[in-house]
Amino acid sequence: MASPKRKLKDLILRYRRGLILVYHAFAVTMACLIAFYLRFDGKVPAEYLPVIPYTVALFLVIRLSLFNLFGLYRGLWRYAGMADLQKILASVTLGSLLFAVLVYGSGYTSFPRSVVVMEWLLIVGMIGGVRFALRSYKDFKHSKAKEGEKVLVIGAGNAGEMLVRDMKNNPFYLYDPVGFVDDDYRKKGLTIHGVPILGTREDLPAIVKEYAPEAFLLAIPSAKPGTMQELMKELSEYKVPIKTLPNLKDILDGNVSVSQIRRLDLEDLLARPPVKTDTRKVLEFIQGKTVMVTGAGGSIGSEICKQVLAVGAGTVIAYERHENSLYELDKDIRRSMPGDGFYAVVGDINDKQRLEETLARFLPDIIFHAAAHKHVPLMEENPREAIKNNVLGTRRVALLAGEYGVGAFVMVSTDKAVNPTSIMGASKRACELVVRGLNESSETKYITVRFGNVLGSSGSVVPLFREQIRRGGPVTVTHPDITRFLMLIPEAVQLVLQAASIGNGGEIFVLDMGEPIRIADLARDLIVLSGFEPEKDIKIEYIGLRPGEKLYEELFDKDEEVVLTSAGKVFKAASRDLPDRAAIVDFCDRLEQRLVLKDTNGMVGLLCEIVKSYVPQFEPSQPEPRPNRRA
Repeated sequence: MASPKRKLKDLILRYRRGLILVYHAFAVTMACLIAFYLRFDGKVPAEYLPVIPYTVALFLVIRLSLFNLFGLYRGLWRYAGMADLQKILASVTLGSLLFAVLVYGSGYTSFPRSVVVMEWLLIVGMIGGVRFALRSYKDFKHSKAKEGEKVLVIGAGNAGEMLVRDMKNNPFYLYDPVGFVDDDYRKKGLTIHGVPILGTREDLPAIVKEYAPEAFLLAIPSAKPGTMQELMKELSEYKVPIKTLPNLKDILDGNVSVSQIRRLDLEDLLARPPVKTDTRKVLEFIQGKTVMVTGAGGSIGSEICKQVLAVGAGTVIAYERHENSLYELDKDIRRSMPGDGFYAVVGDINDKQRLEETLARFLPDIIFHAAAHKHVPLMEENPREAIKNNVLGTRRVALLAGEYGVGAFVMVSTDKAVNPTSIMGASKRACELVVRGLNESSETKYITVRFGNVLGSSGSVVPLFREQIRRGGPVTVTHPDITRFLMLIPEAVQLVLQAASIGNGGEIFVLDMGEPIRIADLARDLIVLSGFEPEKDIKIEYIGLRPGEKLYEELFDKDEEVVLTSAGKVFKAASRDLPDRAAIVDFCDRLEQRLVLKDTNGMVGLLCEIVKSYVPQFEPSQPEPRPNRRA
């Protein structure tokens, strides 16, 4: 059963419009009477007494009509803000002007002008004052009742202001801002929504000691990665969790909310300035087209599906043999991009019949080929599967693309294909040669895009490091000096689309990966971001290079010339020494024969012939015996 207090609240809410109307009428009446009283020091001359009722009546008609027109009966007073104040000022000012026009325009020029001015001041105070009094009471009550996490906000700009305002207005956000820190020393001593700006970063030691914040909140969504790295190193000394907002490009509507606060992550330290792509070219290439993506359940394949849908692909076919990852992608896309243009197809690139069924059904205009075995040490132990899937699987899809009139076939390659030391890298280099060879005799445009590691992809070091940190360590790094090119998945795919849109066929495009990053530094950053101290809380253990692994990666082969393109962050690798199409066809045919015989040694030997720089780092297993059909 509802309490009397609850019943009273319900009653007020039910009849609030009528109650507000009554209050407004009372306020207008009192404002007129008090204005006359003040004008004549409490002794209104007899000649003006008959005028007062007409004045009150005229003001009531004007004021109540305008209050309704400006929506002053609709807002909840306890949430009154600047927008409400603007409406009150606008409606009251317009009402006073209208009153003056009617009175003085009718010839009654002796009406006291000071009454009009004083009535304006009084009605603004009475209409606005009660609203903001309720708002102040609500804020005071919430501030007393709230015991949230004490946060020190780094950045007293627009984002910081909006965050603190949101924290103050919403008691269910359990954050208590104790102050701001801002590099602009001129702001020191000022306040934002009652929260003081305590000083600059130079004052941090004293501020942290005095206010003991439980978290730092970086309210600088436009900060560059270098600034974020500098801040992280500086703030990590205090052993306090660091939180932040999404990057500026993710806050599309310009609003900043407490709900967007999250832990500072590795992506914030590695993200680079947004890629400037030729949107027109990408739209012309993708918009309205039927796009098929192989390996669609992987990190790159799934992001390609999302981005081509976002830029207006007519139909997207996600082709993937791993049903769980395909199911997750299907669920994600149908939730975020509802529509009829997405099809999830379970299939293997080595299943020619399934491929032909899919191509005949959808007749794609573009194929993005992202399917591949990519785990270097695992492929060293399973070389035949690496060659079968990566080389022969790619050839199968690429050949069928030509047969079914696909306009463009875009293969995703890797920096491990350059001077390869692993079976995976060598197989991907062979893929590059196969795709380029097919371009010489087909109307389909065959394009390759090569890039390095992407941050957070399945099987990469970042998920492994996070799992090791979660278990308490140690974090295992293969070598103190090992480096890798790293890029965020969305940025990589954005550049893949850009490269594909400018390709004429036969090119190997290489993405600008920036500077290589030491994996040991990556491990330390992740430990710090997780709230621990490297070597003290979480150990870093060096375990040695794994089979097939390189100390550093390269983006261009020694015989490749780097050619600039119209896309700033996309280069072209122009090879000077490539096998001709006949040699590629012969290589693939012989590879198929060796596969039928399960001749692993023979397959690896053929791979060494076509990729001359590759020298296996392992002893291939002996060919498996053919089954005894008489048994």
